[in-house]
Amino acid sequence: MRPETRVALNAYLENQAELNGADYADVRAGKSFAIEPSVQQKLIDRQGESSAFMSEINVVPVDEMKGEKLGLSVSSPIAGRTDTAAGDARQTVDPSGLDEEGYECVQTNSDTHLTYAKLDMWAKFPDFEIRIRNQILEQQRRDRIMIGFNGLQAARKTNKTNFPLLQDVNKGWLHHIRQYRDGLRVLSEGETEQGKIIINKAGGGDYFNIDALVMDATHNLMPSWARGDSELVIILGDALQHDTYFPLVNQDLEPTEKIAADLILSAKRIGSKRPVAVPYFPQRSMLITRLDNLSLYEQSGKRRRTVVDKAELDRVQTFESSNDGYVIENYDFVCLIENVQFGPTPAPGPGGG
Repeated sequence: MRPETRVALNAYLENQAELNGADYADVRAGKSFAIEPSVQQKLIDRQGESSAFMSEINVVPVDEMKGEKLGLSVSSPIAGRTDTAAGDARQTVDPSGLDEEGYECVQTNSDTHLTYAKLDMWAKFPDFEIRIRNQILEQQRRDRIMIGFNGLQAARKTNKTNFPLLQDVNKGWLHHIRQYRDGLRVLSEGETEQGKIIINKAGGGDYFNIDALVMDATHNLMPSWARGDSELVIILGDALQHDTYFPLVNQDLEPTEKIAADLILSAKRIGSKRPVAVPYFPQRSMLITRLDNLSLYEQSGKRRRTVVDKAELDRVQTFESSNDGYVIENYDFVCLIENVQFGPTPAPGPGGG
């Protein structure tokens, strides 16, 4: 490591200590320190600023590792009338609602390193500390989205070889729907073939087109008062996306250096709902929901960091952990459709018609 890099790195560590009320000597010695709640909130805000998807869902700090949901979305209609003249008392309704299933945050480790060579290159830039911060935050953001859509369990020891989509890091949103509302809010097979939903324009499948599938699933799997909500969208997997639905990508969004293109909105409609594309979503699945019905809880005061100068490996290692929990705020606003397959299309007629 070059002398000027060492100066820049020490300034970064000193700033980390000052921001989080830690002793600089301890931080420089590689001792663990807790991220202050105010700094933790800034990190959460920063992830939202760099991600269109993360800015649309709820990413909020919670005090306890385990408890009741915060109730961040509406739960049911509240309008009504009571005949008070007959002696009936008006009854209030909690508009936020709380499902019986609560939340549980589990520790997630985000351990990274930067080589001396890379730090030497970055040391010449005035945003040296920001580059280090962003390197970690950007991958944490991608990991959180990946876990949210693919997480199946919180294993004691994770394995990226066997679970490349981080399926064993935490239980994600889709898993919670299967776990708590399987059969009520999940459609995973039709009548044509076991374990599949077949869309076949030629007939012989479960549906003639994707619009019919969405309209049928919404009608049968969502309560009437929820399925007409104007904020409902359809998140589509890669295999179900088509240029018919996504002809324009981020045409009206801010420059990509301000908002990452990880939430692609379509001007078209599928079954009267607006389709969106989000990275890491299962290829042959669809999720109908309000985006603000998806939450990521992060336990306040439990984000910890350790920075270690590993001279024998020519790198600086950062060990960071947070306690995270994925939450569906209201299951009335979700409908998960899985195992969607497109069947054969009609053969061209004479003359290619």
